[in-house]
Amino acid sequence: MTSSTRPLWQGRALALLGILLVAFSLRSAVASLSPVVDHIDRDFALSSVVIGLIGAAPPVCFAIFGLITPLLERRFGLERVAVAAIAVMAAGLLLRGFAVDATTLLGATVVVFAGVGSGNVLLPPLVKKYFPDRLGVMMTLYSTTMAVSTFLPPMLAVPVADTLGWRVSLGMWGVCAALALIPWLTLLVQGKADVVVAPPVVEESDQIARPFAPDAVEVATGPIAVSPANPRIFGRLWRLPLAWALAIVFGASSTTAYVSFAWLPTLLVDVGGVTPATAGFLLSLFALVALPCSMVVPILVVRFQATRPLFFFAAGAGLVGLAGLLFVPTLALAVWVMIYGLSAIMFPLSLVLLSIRARTPESAVALSGFVQSIGYAIAAVFPLLIGMLHEVTGGWQVPLIVMAGVLIVSLPAGYIAGRRRTIEDEWERRHGRW
Repeated sequence: MTSSTRPLWQGRALALLGILLVAFSLRSAVASLSPVVDHIDRDFALSSVVIGLIGAAPPVCFAIFGLITPLLERRFGLERVAVAAIAVMAAGLLLRGFAVDATTLLGATVVVFAGVGSGNVLLPPLVKKYFPDRLGVMMTLYSTTMAVSTFLPPMLAVPVADTLGWRVSLGMWGVCAALALIPWLTLLVQGKADVVVAPPVVEESDQIARPFAPDAVEVATGPIAVSPANPRIFGRLWRLPLAWALAIVFGASSTTAYVSFAWLPTLLVDVGGVTPATAGFLLSLFALVALPCSMVVPILVVRFQATRPLFFFAAGAGLVGLAGLLFVPTLALAVWVMIYGLSAIMFPLSLVLLSIRARTPESAVALSGFVQSIGYAIAAVFPLLIGMLHEVTGGWQVPLIVMAGVLIVSLPAGYIAGRRRTIEDEWERRHGRW
């Protein structure tokens, strides 16, 4: 195989800057609100139901706009829809800082994650369009930027809120998102947005010999479908235990993440006796653990077939961390949070499995849509459920037990997902020819 590459910045510096700024904004929206809930509550009441609905907004919006965005992209073009998504995200982030009650805060949050949901879908094809020759480098830059933008906001949220107020603490992330508009608007104005960078040259013999394999960007950024799933394939997935197992693993991973970003700071203040600033720092620590996981897990799965060891390690770490928070929260609180954070291994593991458990890109798109639909539906239930359980019981024991139950229920699914076969293999074993 022969290929040609050029520096990342040569003729595409604006695209590089735009991709990194958007990647930063996609995750900063998730983790910047929960650490300052107590500050907001001083101005207007935030019930457990409202906080739970805010925590449920990301998976709901991701599921809805994951379906709508590809249709808009084919109608209006990749960059134009990306600009619209960034504008919506920036507007929502700014509007959160101007909220006057729980309803307007929830409404602004929905606007935020409408933009984020579209951005999640659009960024991988943008990377492939402008950097087809440097996918490995872009994977590292992309995933690192997203990881930084996950642990940085909760670290800064409370200090900024203490100094300048919670409105500035929330709204400043809208300014960051607005900055991401500049490169893409410039490309559109200059008329360069429709220029496609030529991909590396691949010899015909290599194209014939190489089976379908996911590229680095898909592995790093997640199950993104930019075309509708084949209805025939999608329909068959409902009858395959492997597809359901992957959906449950993805759902357990997403549930752990969104419940934590919605409730972990409040939980740590209540059961750990720490200040809101310390709770925000610990949420950053929880998110920081995911950075090495996102880089190492794909390698361990693809090269060493370590699916089951990784999954059971992640689930076991999550259970140990929850047990520490439940029984001895005031002893080594940061250690329990870090151990619990290792459950984040399940997320990159799920993304890799979505790629390698299908023979063809068409099957991978269908599997991705199936798993996302069910997984996000599961994840959308639990932030609200945990909040209601906390309000009804007046404590965190029952919510922590429920979260432990989510991990325990996912154990058989993790075992099934670890089978070294594709959805096509499983269909043929059960029903004959694919």
